[in-house]
Amino acid sequence: MAAATATATVQAQPGLDAREWDEAAYRRGILRERDLSCRTLFRAVFYDQRDEPDPDVLLAAASSDGSLASFSLSSCIASSASAHAAPQLAAAALVDPVCIVQAHSGPVYDAKFYNDPIQPLLFSCGDDGHIRGWRWHEMQSCLLPLSLQGDHVEPILDLVNPQHEGPWGARSPIPENNAIAISKQDGSLFAAAGDACAYCWDVESGKCKMTFKGHTDYLHSIAVREANHQVVTGSEDGTARIWDCRSGKCTQTIRPVQNKKFEGSWVGCIAIDASESWLACGTSCGISVWSLLSNECIFNADCGAPVQDLLFDKNQMAAVAGHGGLVDVISGFGSHLCAFRCRGLDR
Repeated sequence: MAAATATATVQAQPGLDAREWDEAAYRRGILRERDLSCRTLFRAVFYDQRDEPDPDVLLAAASSDGSLASFSLSSCIASSASAHAAPQLAAAALVDPVCIVQAHSGPVYDAKFYNDPIQPLLFSCGDDGHIRGWRWHEMQSCLLPLSLQGDHVEPILDLVNPQHEGPWGARSPIPENNAIAISKQDGSLFAAAGDACAYCWDVESGKCKMTFKGHTDYLHSIAVREANHQVVTGSEDGTARIWDCRSGKCTQTIRPVQNKKFEGSWVGCIAIDASESWLACGTSCGISVWSLLSNECIFNADCGAPVQDLLFDKNQMAAVAGHGGLVDVISGFGSHLCAFRCRGLDR
């Protein structure tokens, strides 16, 4: 009798009829939800469009699934507003990118723009040890539907980290690239790698010009101080180092964590202000700000958690990437413009 009642209930609700069950759609939905729940966006950066009369603000996001995606901020704000207007939906709307490419075979840790006036490039780096350059306008003019995107755009530059030779001629694995920085002054690209070295690449020739060697552990971050021909690196060894780009020598070692309580701390992120006079270091336990003119620490604060990213304020917008494929966009005045979930590659 109970079985007959259950059968009648299923027949009364067509949505539960097993004959209409779409196993493939169900599987795709489960995989998509799993992807969104565990995917991390490691970087979200804005494209500077000062020369265009009325530009839509565009940004690029680097993801742990190996994808690199571009977004229209106006579309993201509109989708976010719709999500807030409908209580049954998640607060952060799932937004379709303008373009999405399979940039790397592992997580993409960083992305930076090279704002050439004729051919702007978007550089990405990741766990596979590659640095790749993409034509930004080619990514923005894509007419293919999202389902056909991923491998439709080819990088115009592909740089691979050196493999160091060890005992008996054995070669090490290709070290991952954790951060990149660009010098507009001489067309150089700098990479912070997992083998405790930083590398300087020539964008035009694609050749490695210099290796900065001196850290004793994994590099997390890198920044350029162009006026002084210097590059600054932050490492797992707890130090930040300033290097001379002409000689490749370390000119100064900064130890942001002086407290013995945090002796095992690392430098996870660094930032240099527009005047290139101040250096901010984010560590596993706090933030310190240093004068690059006097080589003194002028501010130090402990934090309850590791500092993931730092940015000096220029009264512009900030894009904060994070866990679950989320991006928050915040104006220079502190107002929250939108939050959206970045769609990944459906593979």
